[in-house]
This record gives sequence, C-alpha cells and structure tokens, in this order.
Amino acid sequence: MHEIAKKAPLLDANGKLTEAGYAKTLILDYDRKAIKAASHRIKEWDYYLISDGIHAVALTIDDNSYMGLDSVSFLDLSAPCETTKSIMQWLTFGKKALPSTSADGDVSSHGKHHSLTFKNNCGARLLEFEMDNFRDGKKISGRFELLPTDTETMVIATPFDKDEKAFYYNQKINCIPASGYVTLGDETTEFAAGNTYAVLDWGRGVWTYNNTWYWSSASGAVDGVPFGFNLGYGFGNTSAASENMLFYGGKAHKLSQVTFAIPQKDGGDDFMSPWIFSSDDGRFEAVFTPVIDRAAKTDIGVICSDQHQVFGNFNGYAVLDDGTKIEMNDFPGFAEKVRNKW
Repeated sequence: MHEIAKKAPLLDANGKLTEAGYAKTLILDYDRKAIKAASHRIKEWDYYLISDGIHAVALTIDDNSYMGLDSVSFLDLSAPCETTKSIMQWLTFGKKALPSTSADGDVSSHGKHHSLTFKNNCGARLLEFEMDNFRDGKKISGRFELLPTDTETMVIATPFDKDEKAFYYNQKINCIPASGYVTLGDETTEFAAGNTYAVLDWGRGVWTYNNTWYWSSASGAVDGVPFGFNLGYGFGNTSAASENMLFYGGKAHKLSQVTFAIPQKDGGDDFMSPWIFSSDDGRFEAVFTPVIDRAAKTDIGVICSDQHQVFGNFNGYAVLDDGTKIEMNDFPGFAEKVRNKW
C-alpha cells in the first residue's frame, strides 16, 4: 500500500495523475482546469449519508458534465421502507461549480420543485433540502448540522489502465457528528445529536465508460468511541493502494484487500441474504445482514445504471494497527454494488 506523503498537484501538465496511492488527508490539489480528457467524461459529486441507525437520509449533488443529478433518499430501517427521488439536468458541464476541495466551498442546486444546499464553514456543514411530491404527493424537507472534525479520512487517487487521462480522486469522511430533522408531509423525524453520524463521499474524476464498483461504509460508536470503516474495490487500477480503512477515535487504520461475498441465487446476486466480508490479512471479518435494498435501475440507451445500496447490520470484528480488536454487534451500515455505463 503506497501512502502519498507530499503535497502536489493531482494532475501533471499532460493531465495524468502525478501519483497513485492513498492518503489520510486531501493532500493532492484537484483543479478541473488541469484535466486534459474530453470534457464530457468529467464527473464530480458530493454525497452525504446521515443516519442514526433507525432512519437515514442520502443527499447527492452530482455533475457528470453531459448530465447532472440531484437526489434525495429517505429510509426507515425499522419498517423497513425507503423512497428515492432523483432529478436530472442535461449538459451541466461544470455549471454546478462543485468546489475543488472538501475543506471549504458551498454547493447548491435547485429547480422548480426542489433545492439542495450544502454549506461549509470551516468544516461546520449545514445541509438543507426540499423536494415536492416526494412520496404519495407529500413534500419532503430537512435540515442537518454537521460538526467540524479533525478526524483522519480515506483519500485515494486511482488511475485507469484503459485511459491514461482517466482517474478517480476520492475522499470519504466518516463519523461526522450530526443532528437535524426531516419533515415528510405533516410528520417530522428528529435525528438526535450523540447517536447520529454522517459520511461525506467527495468524488472528482474522469471515468471510463463501463464500470462496476463495490462500496461499504459505516459510522457510529463502539463503547462511546467513534468507529467506522470504508471498504471498496472494483474499478480502476488499485495496485498502488486499496481504499479499505478503519476509523477509531479520529484515527485512520489502513487495511489491505477486503472482499464482498454476495450470496448467489438463480444465477444472480441475492442481495437480501447475508453477505460475508473478509480481508486478506484477517483484520476485517464480518457477516452483513441486510434490512433493505435501496435499488434503482436506469436505462436510457447509452446511459445505464444498476444500483443496489443495501442497508443492514454488521456482526464481526475489525483489528486496528496496534492489534486492538473492535467487536461489531449489529453495527449499522451499508454495502452496495453498482454498475454504470456512463
């Protein structure tokens, strides 16, 4: 696993990654103007997931150049039930002006019947959203406050073998303390401080056309100490580093390779049966028991997306760098498999 240690531009004069590997801070500087690939291949997004283990909200502002996407998901894991509504815009080509860093800069996108705003004041984040006709004709709105944190994060710079000017630069900030509410129609759901955590998936890059990725994330607390993890693979050349990492008490602990064993049934993935997670170094072993599959499939010709973001609970253990074993007992999180032709 190669750790990037020196601050530098993300891309060189030819639009290639200056260094592939992982880091614990956003050490390489992203500049959209430095990209030399075709402009319609640039993809940028900010995705937040906020959960208290019973309810969850996912918010996305996405600019894929030839199209953009604003999305809101609201899940009740006790029912279980979920609703996702996404609004697409064509030919955005950077007009959403997503920031070049996660450290500062606001993001906002809106239309006639919706708005999403992510404000960032030195790491203190305010997320506000509303969308008409979200579920059964009811409007949804919400507001979340995310506290600033100096926690270490997962950062990875990944090249693609098929295109030397393609890359994925990604940061995951786990275990962000959060609080807020969601109002759907006349009913308000509170997310209390102390047991609500958020994760930010900050992604910038140039992707090849056809990819499948696996991603799993969890944020919470074990015996009162913030604990979480980021696991993933499936796209690009990850020979320099994987994106697998544990977080405990604000510190990051690097893992090697972790595989997602999705059970099979009738020749396909059986997403709602228990998954097995296993690492090559024995430092992450868990059974993931699904509760609900937030599935979405879009096929409009050249653009296809088949997504399964499965929410559930992890039982098993994770081992920190110093050998400390963290037991996971019905620890809430999600795991997903997504195939995109985009």
